[in-house]
Amino acid sequence: MMHPAQDERDGRERTRRVQEMFARIVPRYDRLNRLMSLGMDAGWRRQAAAAAEPSGKRVLDVGAGTGDLGAALMEAGAAFVVGADLTPSMLDAARQHYPSTARQWCAADALYLPFARASFDVVANAFLLRNLDDLPGSLCEMVRVLRPDGRLICLDMTPAPRTAFGAVFRLYFQRMVPPIAGMLSGERAAYRYLPASLAGFPDAESLAGMLREAGLTDVRYRLLAGGTVALHCGQKAA
Repeated sequence: MMHPAQDERDGRERTRRVQEMFARIVPRYDRLNRLMSLGMDAGWRRQAAAAAEPSGKRVLDVGAGTGDLGAALMEAGAAFVVGADLTPSMLDAARQHYPSTARQWCAADALYLPFARASFDVVANAFLLRNLDDLPGSLCEMVRVLRPDGRLICLDMTPAPRTAFGAVFRLYFQRMVPPIAGMLSGERAAYRYLPASLAGFPDAESLAGMLREAGLTDVRYRLLAGGTVALHCGQKAA
C-alpha cells in the first residue's frame, strides 16, 4: 500500500508537469482549442455562462486559462470576474486578451484557493476538472468559497457514449487529435496527454454525485456535442 505522503508527492509532481505543459502551449492554445472542437467551444462557454446566471454578481473563474469563459461571464452580465489559474503565462495571455477593469487575475491552485469562505456568488470552470490531481478536494474548495445559495458551474468533456457517434468520436479524439495538434503546436506530449486525461474521469452522472457530496443541491447536467461534453450546475446548500 502506498503511503499518504508518497501519494501527496506524486500529486504535486503531476500538478507541476501539467502546469509546465500548459505553459509551453500558451501561444497556440486558443487556436488549437477552436480546431479540436471544430469551432464549438466558444458556444459551449456561452451556454455555461448563461447557466451561471451571473448578472450583477461576483464570479470566480477557476482554471481561467486565457480568459474565454470569464469573457462569456462578463458578456452575460457579471459585475466582477476573478480569473484564477495555476499557470502564470496563461494569465499573462488573459490580461492581454481581456484588459477590462472589471476583472482581476490570480495565480492559484484549485485545491488551495486564496479566498475567504463565501467570497463569491458564482464559481465556474471550463475544461479544468480532468487536469486536477484531487478532484473531490478541489470541488470542496470551490464550494467553500461559494456563498450559501451560490451557484457552481462545471463544463468539461465526459466519456463518449457507447453509440456509433461515440465510436467515431473516440477514433477522432484518441487517434487523430494528438498527432495533428502535436504537429501544429510543436508539443506532441501535450496533446498525447489530452485523451489520457479522460481515462478514468467520472461520467456525467458520477460527477453529479461528487458535486452533491461536495455540498451542492439541485445538481443538474446537460450533455452537449453528442454526449461528449457535459455542463453541470449546482447550488450551495443554505
